[in-house]
Order: sequence, then C-alpha cells, then structure tokens
Amino acid sequence: MNRTDDRLLPVALLCAQAAAWPGAALARGTVPPGSALLVAALVGGVVTAALALRRARPVTALAVVTAACALGAGPLPTGAVAVFGTAGVALALFTAAAERDTFTAVLCVVTLAAWQSLHGITLHGLSAPDGLDLALTALLYAAACGSGLLARRARRARRAAEHLLRRAEAERHRLPEAERRRMERELHDVSAHHLTAVVVTAGAALGLRDRRPELAAEALEFARETGREVTRALGAVRAPAPSREELPSPQERLRALVAGFRRLDQRVDCEIDALPDGTVADAAYGIVREALTNVTRHAPGAHTTVLCRYGDTRTDVVITSAAPPAGTPSHGSGLGSGRGQGFLRSRAREAGGTLTSGPTADGGWEVRATLPGRTAGPVEQTVPRGYRAAQLTAALGLFLQPLLPALVIRADSASSGPRVSAGVLFALLAAAQGIALLWLRRAPRTAFGTLLGLALLWPPAMALGEYGGPVLLPPLLSVLPTGGAVVAATAGWPGARGAGGQSSGHPGRPAGQVGRSAWRIGFGRSAWQIGRPAWQVAAALAHATAATAAVLDRGTAFPVWAVALCAAAGAALAIGTARWYGTRRGRRDRADRDTREERLAAWTEEAVREAWAERRRIATGLETTVLARTADMVAAAEAGRLDTTAERAREALAAMRALLDTVTEGEATPPGRRPQPTLQALDLLAHQCRATGRDVEIRRTDRIPERLPTAVDLAAYHAAETVLAAGGEEPALLELDTDGDTLTLTATGVPEAAGPALRERLAARIETLGGTLTTGPDGTLRLRLPLSGEEGTER
Repeated sequence: MNRTDDRLLPVALLCAQAAAWPGAALARGTVPPGSALLVAALVGGVVTAALALRRARPVTALAVVTAACALGAGPLPTGAVAVFGTAGVALALFTAAAERDTFTAVLCVVTLAAWQSLHGITLHGLSAPDGLDLALTALLYAAACGSGLLARRARRARRAAEHLLRRAEAERHRLPEAERRRMERELHDVSAHHLTAVVVTAGAALGLRDRRPELAAEALEFARETGREVTRALGAVRAPAPSREELPSPQERLRALVAGFRRLDQRVDCEIDALPDGTVADAAYGIVREALTNVTRHAPGAHTTVLCRYGDTRTDVVITSAAPPAGTPSHGSGLGSGRGQGFLRSRAREAGGTLTSGPTADGGWEVRATLPGRTAGPVEQTVPRGYRAAQLTAALGLFLQPLLPALVIRADSASSGPRVSAGVLFALLAAAQGIALLWLRRAPRTAFGTLLGLALLWPPAMALGEYGGPVLLPPLLSVLPTGGAVVAATAGWPGARGAGGQSSGHPGRPAGQVGRSAWRIGFGRSAWQIGRPAWQVAAALAHATAATAAVLDRGTAFPVWAVALCAAAGAALAIGTARWYGTRRGRRDRADRDTREERLAAWTEEAVREAWAERRRIATGLETTVLARTADMVAAAEAGRLDTTAERAREALAAMRALLDTVTEGEATPPGRRPQPTLQALDLLAHQCRATGRDVEIRRTDRIPERLPTAVDLAAYHAAETVLAAGGEEPALLELDTDGDTLTLTATGVPEAAGPALRERLAARIETLGGTLTTGPDGTLRLRLPLSGEEGTER
C-alpha cells in the first residue's frame, strides 16, 4: 500500500464511525442531541487529523487518538467512538510499531493495555461481568503491534536486499575497471621504482666510471637483483595473492622500502608508526614509494624525511625533501610517464583520504596525505539514555493516571460479583500466549507446546470466572496465537514445496536448498518440526478438546460425539487455513529470495569473468614485451655489460610505458572470447563477495605449483565459486593446499555444506576428475582433486 492510500484510511475510519453512530441511530429514527453530535464531531476531527499525521509523529498520534477516544467515551452513548477506539487506536499502534524501534513499540502497547486494564479495574473492580472486551482489546493491541513489527522487519529486509542488489550491480560494472586501474597503477609503480632505479644507478656508474670504477660492479649487481625483483613483482601483478597472511607488517614494509632507497645513496630519515593491515596501509606504502621515487628521479642526493603518524581520527603521511645539492646530475629526468601525481591522489581517495603536493619554502618538495584513522569508520547512532528515561517516565505516568480517582474517592459499596472476572483471566491467558509467541523463534517446540497447554486452560477460566457470553468465542480467541505460530513455522518449513521435490518459485532449484535458506533467515532447525503435519494435528486436537469442554460445561442438547466432531472439524479448518497461508507465504518469500541469490551469483560470475579477461589481456602484453626486455637486462648484467644493461633497462621502461597506454586505451574483451577463470582469479572472486556484504578470506600455501593441469585449475575455481554462491552471511574461509599429487580445497563457514543440493552441484564439478567430497561440522567442506586424474568417490 502506498502513501496515497494510507492517507485515505483515516477518512475511511471517519465514514465507518459516522455510519455506526449516529448513522445507525438516525436509521432507527432516533435523533441524537446536538451536544452529543458536537462532541462526536470534535472527537472525529481530532482523531482523523492525528491519524493523517501518524507517519511523521506516530507516538504522538497514538497518544492523541487514545486520549480523544477516552474523553469522548464519557459524554457520548455506547458505540459513539467504538470504531475510533478499536480500529483507530490499532492503526496508530501499528504505525508506531512500524516506524519506531522495538523498545518504543513494546512500551506503547504495554502501557496502552495496562492503562485500559487499570482504568477498567478502577471502575468495575476485578469482578466486572464477563469482561471479554478486555481480552479482545489485549489481543487487538498485540496483533497491531506484532503486525507493525513484522512490517518494519519486512521493510528493512526488503531495503537491505535492494541495497545489496544495487551494490552487486554497481560492482559488476566497477570490478573490471578497478582491476584495470589496479594493474595500471602496479605497473606504473614497478616501472617507476624498479626500472627507474636501474637506469639511475647505471647512468651514475657510467658517468663516474673513470673516477670510481667500483660503482660499475655495484650497478651490475643491483641490476641483476632488481631485474629478478621486477620479474617477481610483475608475476604478482598478473596473479595477486588472495591472502595477506604471508606478507610482513605494514611498518616493516615501509622501513624496508626506506632502507632500499638508502642503498641508492639517498639520505632518508623516517618516523613510522605501526599501521594495521588494510586499505590505509596499502595507500601509505604506495604514496611513500611514489614520493621517494620522484625524489630519486628529480632530486638525487636531497635530504628526505618520511613521517607516518597513525592516530585515532586520522593518519598523516608526509614526505618532505630538501633542495638537491648543487651540481648533482639528474639521471632520471625524462623517465616519468606523467601519471605519478594522479596515482598518488587516486590512492589517497580510494582509501577515503586526501592528498596535496607542492614546493616548500626552501626549494624542496612536500607530499602530504591525510588518511582515515582508528575511528574513521561510520558510527551507529544510539538513542540517548535520557530519551529512554523520558519514555519510561511518560509511560509510568500514563499507567498510574487511572489510580488518581481511586486515591481521592472511597467506594461506598463492595462488588457482589465473583472474586475474579473472566475478563481478567482471559487477559492473563492472552498475555501468556503472547509471551510464548515471543519465544517461538528461540525455542520453537517449547513455545508451541506452551501454546497448546494454554489453549486447554481457557475452558477452566470460563468456568472459574462464570463467563456468560458466547461459548465458542473464548476457544476461538485461543486459536489465533496458535494459528500465527503455524503460519510462521510453515513459512520456513522445507516441506512447503511443489511437486517433484522442487520449489514452486524456481523449478530448477533443489527444494532442500530453498528450505535451508528459509530457516537460516527465519527460524532454526527446530521450527521444521512445528511445520510438520504431526504437530499441526496435535494443535487441532488440543483446540478441539478445549472447544468441546467449553460447550459441554455450558450444557447442550447435542450428543457428545456430535459436539466433538464439530469442534474437531472447526479446529482442523482453522489450523489447515493457517498452514495453507503459511505455505503460500513461504513459497513467495523463498521465490523472491532465490531470485535475488541467483541474480547475485550471475552478476558475481559476470564481474569476475570480465575482470579476469582484462587481467589476461594485460598479462599477455607483459609476457611478450616487458618481461622479455627485463630478461635481456638481467642477461646483460650477468654478462658484465653495463652499457647494454642501461640500454635494456630503458627499453623495458619504454615497453612498460607503451603497455600502460594500451591498458588505458584498450577495449574490453567481447563476452564470447573471455577466458575461463582459474584459481588465479580467486582474489577477484573474494573481492566481489566482499563488495556484496560477505567477508571472504582465501589462503593459498606455497606448496601449490605455479601451473596446474587446466582441468584441475578450472574445476577448483568453479568449485570455490559454487561454494561461495551457496549464500549465507557468515564469514567464509577457503584454504587451498597440495599434498603430493592431490589438490585440497577446504571451505569453512558454509551453512549449506551438509545439504544434498550443494553436494550434488559440487559432485557434478569434480566427478569427471575423480575427486572426492567430504563434509564436517559447523559448515565445513573439503574437496580433493587428484592432479593425476585418478578415480575417486564422494563420501
């Protein structure tokens, strides 16, 4: 229902109240007095206006509607505010529960019910005749509040799902571009730092060959080591490690970086705080490396200071260099690609910070970055304690208001009725059933058994309170909480599926997987038992017994077997209707959930494939150009040819620059020509899963060979993709290792690991390779793929 229809509800209630009174009285020929009509018009206007504004001020609207109905009920005849006092208050209470937090909603319904109960006790005492209206009012308020809470939860879940889908769709288009930018940035860093250092060192050694011949040997050794480091670094660019477990700490990496520049005769002082591993540490490392490389290139020999301060609210990274010594040659001039400053700012911006750079007063240069600190993340807003105290004070004041007349007016006569009325007993039973419903999610079987036991207590309450109203009405009221529990449990029961063991929403998806998805989000495994027919038959028998006892205690001319048969048929009809509605609701919810999960899986697969195609396209250029030139540089250095080494280093730099231009201007690979992802794409898969809200960690040991058989490589990746696509909000961990000639993939944090649906899908992936599949407790799954292709089994 949209907001326009919501605004029509107060008008509809006003028309219904006008039809009930004075419309019904006028139809009988009775004309109410003018004063009563004026009071009714005032009450109707106030209630309608408050309900029209209930979205903006739900608690205020509830208080105004309740007060207006209470004040109008005094001078007006019975029924003059009945519609406003029931449906109007229920609508305001529903809105308060749907728009405000759970504490406020529960406080409102408890205070309202207690206020009306205490008001009735002060007027009639505990011996009011029948008092069924008290139980009906309590059930009405509980139903309105519960419906509002469910509506708010459903709205939040729907918004969260829509937000997740928007994030996944945005990440689907962003991941290939982000991968392209990552590789472009890493290639620039490798060329700017490693290859430029070789050119600068070789140039300096050539220039000082006559005066300092020992520099030639040092330059050649540096070229050999740097060439091998370039090969390793470019290998990491082609296949980045999905886990950071083996890397040194960010502080150690930064200090090692500074030490490397000191070996190039750069005077660098540093003050580096300990940084946590993550985006901020990566950004700080990249900024320091780029800034020091620029100093080496444009101001060799200049004194440089590196400062990295990690604080509560910000992280400051400052690199300050003095003016270069007079007469110092700059062997790195003209080697830059012009992208360094842009990459510096992009690194800071992606980490959530800012960066500025510019000349200093003494002729040097300064790069200053401000990145997030310890408490830079978003802080959840909490309700102040003073606000909660004010809420409790107002509720207590409203609750005690009916006692004021009793404190100043002494009753002259005592009631001659029974000691406790049926209404009070009914209200207590209804409250107990409401409490049992609240525990339905935590302890389903205990709560459901409690509901059935309380249903059997309604006939004794009728007899004890000398109830004289309709005999079937109390048993009918006791069926409502049980029916609600059946609806909630049946909606999450895996037996609610179509023919053939398939879910009604998606014929191609196994029903077992759908059922597990439902209990994971809603109830636990114990709720499955409540959804089974045996429990529902027990519920029908309990309520049939209660109805039969109530009718026989009142007395009837029908035989016992006829009463029992009719009661059993009515109870079976009520429970069956609840089961039917719960089944339909569960199928619809599961169909929506399955659709979202399938869209997420499809978008994840598409994003990873596009990003993997970009990586392979760039890696192909690396293998044919830059790596070949780097190998030639290493070979020349090993042969002791310094001139050739410097020339090959410049050629590698030129090839890297040409590759960077190709990366920037290259077109995306057509979908039909995209290569299949392998285990080297696991970092992309983990990145996409994290972007859609699930924490995924992937660990690979050093025992895994660099090149695996193609079939094993593809099957292992698709198995990991299938495991992560199974859904769930728990953090997942994938560990890959080799033991002899067997590749092992261990997954933890997969709630559907023991389910047949996931096992069947994984078995289809590995059966052609002779792999084995085993499952363990707590969502653990282990896949073993023989590298030799031997036959295996599934256990």
